Amino acid sequence: MATFALVHGAWHGAWCWELLAPELIRRGHRVVAPDLPIDEPSAALQTYADVVCAALDGLDRADDIIVVGHSLGGSAIPLVVGELPVRRLVYLCALIPLPGHSLAEQITAGGMVDRTYLSGLGALDSRDCRSWTDPDRARRAFYEDCADSVAEASVSRLRRQAWTPYRERFPLKQFPAVAATSIICLDDRMVRPDWSRRVARDRLGVDTIELPGGHSPFLSRPRMLSAVLSRIATETGE
Repeated sequence: MATFALVHGAWHGAWCWELLAPELIRRGHRVVAPDLPIDEPSAALQTYADVVCAALDGLDRADDIIVVGHSLGGSAIPLVVGELPVRRLVYLCALIPLPGHSLAEQITAGGMVDRTYLSGLGALDSRDCRSWTDPDRARRAFYEDCADSVAEASVSRLRRQAWTPYRERFPLKQFPAVAATSIICLDDRMVRPDWSRRVARDRLGVDTIELPGGHSPFLSRPRMLSAVLSRIATETGE
């Protein structure tokens, strides 16, 4: 049995794991899925990591902890390793950070995200947050291959996202010495698959596990994703 810490991405919340979590539990695993303070301007990536650590606090230190970071959550999960005995990090359709650089720099450089869909975002508000002002574009970016009912409910639950984690330089000089896995989706309309393949090799030293579908496999294909994660849990870290 593994303990999966599921770390959501920008604009989302712990609710996004509600289809995946039961599948992992059915396979005998434990699931922890905290809500990150994404609408708090003072919250940096380390703040997100601290929330994950707090959610795992009290577990047996011998527990087999696997931390899964989706999208922006992938930039926070390396910061969990120094605080807890994490066996593996799983980057799921993730914004894999570049030590010493900000996500904003990488987005500006091009290749990381599909800017076609970012045009559905509003301008920064008075709290330095951005929200989706075009629900249809948000749906196409995140939930194109989800059931209509799931997509509609998910769009309605999207939150404001403070821009601090995008501006800050990733604080680590190098990635932690822990096993890593990168899972990408071939029709991801938010994080480009070709970018994900390249940075997984260059930054993590791993090849990608490639699944069909779009940016939110935990909502579109929860059973398939749970099978992949469960298989990863049986692997020994290198």
